[in-house]
Amino acid sequence: MTGAKYFADTLSSNGGNVIVSVGSYNGWYRGLTYQLLCPCVPAFSSSTPPSSIPSPELHTLSLSDAVSNQDKEEAARLKAEGNKAFAGPLTLFLQLAHDFPAAARLYSEAIEKNPHEPTIWCNRAYARMKLEEYGYALSDASHAIKLDPQYTKAYYRRATCYMQILKPQAAVQDFKRVLAIEPKNESVRAQMVSTQKLIRRIEFEKAIEVEDEKDAVQRCLEMIAEGGCEVDKAYTGPKLEEENGRYNITHQFIKDMIEWFKSGKTLPKRYVWEIVIGAYYAFASEQSLVTVDLQEGVTCDVIGDVHGQFYDMLHLYSLTDEPNENHYLLMNGDLVDRGSWSIEVILTAFAYKWLYPKFMYINRGNHEAKDMNRSYGFEGEAKHKHGEQSYKTVPLATLVSATQPPSPKDTGSSILSSEGLKRYFVVHGGLFSKDDVTLDEIRKLNRIGKQPGQEGLMCELLWTDPQELPGRGPSKRGVGIAFGPDVTRRWCSLNGVSGIIRSHEVRQDGYQVEHDGLCTTVFSAPNYVDQAGNKGAFIRIDSSGNQDYFQFDASPHPPMKPMAYVQGGLGALMM
Repeated sequence: MTGAKYFADTLSSNGGNVIVSVGSYNGWYRGLTYQLLCPCVPAFSSSTPPSSIPSPELHTLSLSDAVSNQDKEEAARLKAEGNKAFAGPLTLFLQLAHDFPAAARLYSEAIEKNPHEPTIWCNRAYARMKLEEYGYALSDASHAIKLDPQYTKAYYRRATCYMQILKPQAAVQDFKRVLAIEPKNESVRAQMVSTQKLIRRIEFEKAIEVEDEKDAVQRCLEMIAEGGCEVDKAYTGPKLEEENGRYNITHQFIKDMIEWFKSGKTLPKRYVWEIVIGAYYAFASEQSLVTVDLQEGVTCDVIGDVHGQFYDMLHLYSLTDEPNENHYLLMNGDLVDRGSWSIEVILTAFAYKWLYPKFMYINRGNHEAKDMNRSYGFEGEAKHKHGEQSYKTVPLATLVSATQPPSPKDTGSSILSSEGLKRYFVVHGGLFSKDDVTLDEIRKLNRIGKQPGQEGLMCELLWTDPQELPGRGPSKRGVGIAFGPDVTRRWCSLNGVSGIIRSHEVRQDGYQVEHDGLCTTVFSAPNYVDQAGNKGAFIRIDSSGNQDYFQFDASPHPPMKPMAYVQGGLGALMM
């Protein structure tokens, strides 16, 4: 997700003010478990039931099919159970423990009993929205509208889905349909007006874009040289060391910066620029596919989505330890958005990248993109705390390679490199809409200065998801594709890769092993957006390619809601 150049891309505009979910997968795995041994927790079943199931019933349902009274009553009972699972019981901390996957499953069972009841389809759409399955949710809301063309809630939820998949024009049309039925609904009217303003702003930004404008980092350096960004003499926070007019970062500065952030304070703009530029030069020296060799005695922890949950990230770092010569960290995208401390997260990660460029690695995720940041809060947070935001430099994937031979039991069963060693392809999203994509092709992708878009290899690296069924399928998100276990095995065999480690989706246990052990999802934002109730996890890889899985729970944080900085009154709509 994040990229220092993209982060700095508008640094010199606006007077130099600049700064730098999730659903689950297809299919319902009944009775499938994996017993994984973790050094910090006992053996457990880490197979989290998928959030919901696809909608094959959409293809076969006939509105003329009769439904018995008995089936209607059973559907009503299942719907009520789904509502209970959606709301969830109160925890010891007086928070609701929502179970959105169970709710989606129960609504699906209710639909099987009575497919003619629009409220069940609409409720399942809402559960799927909470799981970030916006493509599926949009389909469900559309079906509810087909059953009841006057169903305003279904139009509203479909509009929300359109907003989530970055189609605000379509959302406006559904807001208008709601207002045609309920002309006095001022809340929807306000959201429609805010969305129309957003569309005009996007169109304006596109109109004034300059393709070949001067490099943002170069603009910042020129402004610094001209004395246009000095540190205020009244500033009393952590200080970067200065030597011969150049700033250098130290470990002590990072420690002091974290404490400064915990006290609710921000860094001066000049320090923000220095951190971003320092990280930029580290990222710019790396290829789009970074190779990390784990020498004997070295380990690497792979961290999934953090999504602006700064206090959870600090707890995570206390478990992983900081990056050092014997222990690397690899953050696998989606550092920002949704959580309301995305600035603190990104600056901490970038500071470590500047200080330890060969021990700290960061992949880009689908939320390290301007259009996502505009919708999910990071842009508003950056403006509130520092100015503007932008970034386009972070690598797209990392190849974590063992240097020591695998154990004899793994030699026959694992896919190995041509040297007979394990190696793992770590990427935010997943695989591709076509076969035969090679590591070298990924390595040569021209990413710097680019947005991922909605199609092509760069988009698919950041957006795709695994599915249970073989082959490829449509994306439940509305962007990218879904890829099956046969696609994963073919790609791993072609490239001599022992497995894919990806993030991009909530897993209730924090991680999940899929596709016959070849695809592992890791997610590191516990109790995602303060309501998912999931654990966080990270994966430790050693120099022989062995993996251990660690879980952790959410940490307390100051009283600020997720997405507190979403602009234009659209925060509630995007939750």
